[in-house]
Amino acid sequence: MTEFDTKLVHGTTQKDNNTGAVNVPVYNSSTYIYPSVDAKVKYDYARSGNPTRNYLEQQVAELENGYRGFAFSSGSAAIHAVLAIFKPGDHLIIGKEIYGGTFRIINEFFKRWNLEFTAVDTQNPEEIEEAIKSNTKAIYFESFTNPLLHVTSVKKTAEVAKKHHLLTIVDNTFLSPYLQRPLDLGADIVIHSATKYLSGHSDVIAGMAVAKDAKIAERIYFNQNAIGSTLSPEDSNLVRRGIQTLAVRMDRHLSNAQKIVEFLQGRSEIAKIYYPGIAGSKDHEIAQAEADGFGGIVSFELKDGLDSTKFVEGTKLIQLAVSLGAVESLIELPYKMTHAELSPEEQLKAGITHQLVRLSVGIEDPKDLIADLANSLNQL
Repeated sequence: MTEFDTKLVHGTTQKDNNTGAVNVPVYNSSTYIYPSVDAKVKYDYARSGNPTRNYLEQQVAELENGYRGFAFSSGSAAIHAVLAIFKPGDHLIIGKEIYGGTFRIINEFFKRWNLEFTAVDTQNPEEIEEAIKSNTKAIYFESFTNPLLHVTSVKKTAEVAKKHHLLTIVDNTFLSPYLQRPLDLGADIVIHSATKYLSGHSDVIAGMAVAKDAKIAERIYFNQNAIGSTLSPEDSNLVRRGIQTLAVRMDRHLSNAQKIVEFLQGRSEIAKIYYPGIAGSKDHEIAQAEADGFGGIVSFELKDGLDSTKFVEGTKLIQLAVSLGAVESLIELPYKMTHAELSPEEQLKAGITHQLVRLSVGIEDPKDLIADLANSLNQL
């Protein structure tokens, strides 16, 4: 079994019972029987390992071509566990455009434990190299940034990291392993908010991390087990089920997003569109070279003077909500919602204006989505 879409559906055969079940069972047990006091058992306590969760972890590791995967209770928990492999005094280089929750955990948690961070434009390898210090240990960035969809070359960043013996950590949430596999491009750790495209149905909060080698995996596993922010068996099963349809969902996300971009390009109310599928930009060039598609998120700015709040509240089919990557389309204002943790000054520095709208394109009929957008634009 080698083809990616087949791996999505079947994962790794478990053969762990005699029922003939085609799906891995949901193991709800919190503890496991020792056959004897001295027995070496695979499972002893569910925080340390659970067969349902381990199936998911193994499947995502295989999809990312990694050594070992880890499932967490949220994407934020996955980020925390990965950053917790570093020690006080270590320095990390991070992308200057990161998810608001990542910004919060770095600035309001890890800085208290004396981890040092320098934010740079990761599209510029020279700027990354200039930020490296004697105590630098890793480079952390999003492959497609949230919400402006700026694209960083994983290959070039990993080359800089390897030259200086640093780890490369990539948040690949916006693409999923269907569109990009950062470990194949030179990264050492890949992170997902599995709440998004991997599960795809807005019914579970989950995070994943995949390590490229055993040494890194051992450090992440220690944090997962010691801190205990593991994904429940029931939620592991939901993510597993969502992954089975990832390919067909992503194909529809991509198709719908392209149609919506074309619609927005013809509207006078739109000042700027952020989408790597639009040719002629650095983002497009990098995405075309290192990804198998341009994602299902479209961000755009309304022209000055138009009421962005009225616009996002005016859609009927497209729902006003944070999050992304689900079968239903969602719309939001980053400055008020997903990136509210940033001060007004930090927002403007990151390019997040009051006119910026982020649209997570779902799998509905594109005609209905375009009609909904058109109706709201017409009311401005």
